[in-house]
Amino acid sequence: MRITILTIGTHGDVLPYVALGRGLHAKGHEVTIATLAQFSSFVTDYGLQPASLRGAYLEAARTPSGNPLKLIRQYQQMARETLDDEWRSAHNAEVFIYNPAAWGGYHIADKLGVPAFAAFPAPLYSPTREFPSPFFPFRSLGPFNQLSHRVFAKLGPALFQRPIKEWRRDTLGLPPARGEGMLHERPVTKLYAYSSAVVPVPADWDDSSVVTGYWFLDTPTHWQPPPELVSFLERGPAPVYVGFGSMAFHDAARQTAIVLEALRLARQRAVLATGWGGLKSEDVPSSIFVLDSVPHAWLFPQVAAVVHHGGAGTTGAGLRAGKPTVICPIVGDQSFWGRRIATLGAGPQPIPLRRLTAERLAGAIRSAVNDEHIRQRAASLGTTIRSEDGVGRALAHILGRQG
Repeated sequence: MRITILTIGTHGDVLPYVALGRGLHAKGHEVTIATLAQFSSFVTDYGLQPASLRGAYLEAARTPSGNPLKLIRQYQQMARETLDDEWRSAHNAEVFIYNPAAWGGYHIADKLGVPAFAAFPAPLYSPTREFPSPFFPFRSLGPFNQLSHRVFAKLGPALFQRPIKEWRRDTLGLPPARGEGMLHERPVTKLYAYSSAVVPVPADWDDSSVVTGYWFLDTPTHWQPPPELVSFLERGPAPVYVGFGSMAFHDAARQTAIVLEALRLARQRAVLATGWGGLKSEDVPSSIFVLDSVPHAWLFPQVAAVVHHGGAGTTGAGLRAGKPTVICPIVGDQSFWGRRIATLGAGPQPIPLRRLTAERLAGAIRSAVNDEHIRQRAASLGTTIRSEDGVGRALAHILGRQG
């Protein structure tokens, strides 16, 4: 079958969908990954067909302006080209899988009339009374938990209502949508790529919401670690990993100074991943190894703990390795994952970036590395997650629907 998978965002927003695509490709299906052009080589590295989407969204987000309305206007201006590319990538698909953050996904599924699945690595699109939307920075909103999910689900489409409505009418030939929860008189099937051991399935979900387990992507067989990194790992105790992925800081030098001082106070060696537009790497001591990025599946089993922003994928990778986690959330659902880590006992309480100090971070790192209860809980979760087959369960659900 011809299967198109549509996703948009950072590297972490592409990786799990490539993992799913690999699983489908291994079953003999023709898989296209439609995503931003800068990730085309990443897609081809895993033997899948890329379809490039126009739009400099990541670059715009990393250009400090201090004006979120200006950023939204930039996104709106780019939206029409991106929507046209999304449709071009999927118009002949026999099965369609989409990240709801890609604005055209639901509407393409509506037009195609083929089996379609929304897929996301966080419980963002299924209202529940048990916890608020992960995009709201609250542990609970009590009787308003369920409402918060519905508010979030309407927020994104509302911001881009005009370009989507015009594109839906002019390109897809469809009338205005009445929400994105139903397709052809049935609830949209939503596949959630995380473990139920991390977020238990809410009792008030119906069978249109499926928690499959994580969609992990193992290190490519041709990839080799830098010899200097291997030597660093071998010549001392296990270091702490510190990285904030694709997050950009307005004052990267200050944040890096905080991290380095925290590591000094905690007396820990570290691997420091600078990321794209994130931490700086000048003047670091010999106890710190600096690199741009490294496959988490390779590195995380070799570290003592992981410190990061709380992206869903990085959180899952750290838990899979059985490592204690310190989360310093910045935006989006990162606070949600930080709270889950603390509730599960696999790490200390999250430290929001706006409250980050060297002393707080050092204390959290010491807890993660030295607290036996945290270490045991993280190791136990790792054992559970490694026993799961998230991609396999997703494939069974997707392909089972075709018979």
